[in-house]
Amino acid sequence: MEEKVLKTIKKYELIKSGDNIVLGISGGPDSICMLYILNSLKKDLNFNIYVAHINHMLRENAKLDEEYVKNTCEKLNITVYIKHIKIKEIAEKEKRGIEETGRKVRYKFFEEILRKTNSNKIATAHNLNDSIETIILNIIRGTGISGLAGIEPIRENKFIRPLIECERKEIEEYCKLNKLEPRIDESNYENKYNRNKIRNICIPYLQKELNSNVIKNISRLSEIANEEQKYIEKNVEKSFNKICIENTENKIILDIKMFVKEELVIKRRLILYTINKLIGTTINIEKINIDDIIKLCERNIGNKFLIPTKGIKVFVKKGKIEISKSDIILEKK
Repeated sequence: MEEKVLKTIKKYELIKSGDNIVLGISGGPDSICMLYILNSLKKDLNFNIYVAHINHMLRENAKLDEEYVKNTCEKLNITVYIKHIKIKEIAEKEKRGIEETGRKVRYKFFEEILRKTNSNKIATAHNLNDSIETIILNIIRGTGISGLAGIEPIRENKFIRPLIECERKEIEEYCKLNKLEPRIDESNYENKYNRNKIRNICIPYLQKELNSNVIKNISRLSEIANEEQKYIEKNVEKSFNKICIENTENKIILDIKMFVKEELVIKRRLILYTINKLIGTTINIEKINIDDIIKLCERNIGNKFLIPTKGIKVFVKKGKIEISKSDIILEKK
């Protein structure tokens, strides 16, 4: 298992000598496996690790998870940072789902510890099964070829996933062999979330009824999609640099005449690229939103605008496409 993770680290250049890495550790099998493996590799690869654990205060056993992580880090002589936060209250206040809110809060905390420890990378314990689940969810949402790429091994040269080529069953076997006794989040077995339905119902059904190697086969599809995605991204970046008129923190303006001349596949990617560049995510941007924006640009009649999702406003006027953070636009109007 350690050799497999080491191979992944070298393949994607996830860790370099001198790196300081913040590990997001929940106490579950995946994160505990990552903690032990990276701890065993840190001397040879010359990097340092710190642990960040967040108690979402959602479950009765959350305090036991926290104690487990704290005790494990003490045993391994690793500095651990713990934070308590009432995710449910925040989700209700911001009118977001608990999963989305939890992810947002976790990464904000990881960034805080990154700065506090003068680290340069954040490691999360996403595995191959997580990536396959993401791909299936993306297919259901209709996200296109980009959604087939799954979870990237490294993003922004900062967020790394050392276990991304390991299957969940391998991770569980590693924990068993090494008698690690990780904590189990019982909510993983509740099928009220779409991801859990994919994990507990959809994938087992596909493995039993259609193909026992479905995880590996979809993984191969993901690798191909990743290669093609990188090629397309290079061309999209070239097109963006060519048609971009203004690029600031709050808005990006594109030349509409040059935009409409692009091939449809590039237009769609340009919209996603621009939105991601502006707010750092394209979550909740669906095909119908992208197509509506393209139609708006092709008509180019008068001053028209769309709000495809919370936080973004697309305004077409005077031969320009202005994509802005919606709160900024609304304040101006």
